Amino acid sequence: MTKILLSALLASSFLVACSSTSTSNAPPPPQSASPSPATVLNGVLVGPNQMTLYVFDKDVVGSGKSVCNGTCATNWPPLAAPGGAKPIADWSPVTRDDGTKQWAYKGRPLYTWAKDTKPGDATGDGMLNNAWHTAKP
Repeated sequence: MTKILLSALLASSFLVACSSTSTSNAPPPPQSASPSPATVLNGVLVGPNQMTLYVFDKDVVGSGKSVCNGTCATNWPPLAAPGGAKPIADWSPVTRDDGTKQWAYKGRPLYTWAKDTKPGDATGDGMLNNAWHTAKP
């Protein structure tokens, strides 16, 4: 009796497994929109690592370019975007001089400050004769 029940159970498991596989050639469903590249903490935008994000007054809003390159980008690392990044609401990718991408918020490229050491630091606000500012939503 046990062998019959075990055989019936195995057979039904096999049928369920086979019926749940699909041979459809239909494309997979679309992926949901990517989450925002940054969040808000204490009234300012922060990156995925919770470090404060900054904007630079010398960047032309909406130009799709960053003027902070070379040594500037060493001190003010750009908020990196993946190569295939697409605009998401107020967020857009900017192509940098070196070909990499960075995120911009409302057309303003975003950066971190190398001298901020922990989440919540905002020591770059007002730097370079007040040309650098914390990014606000």
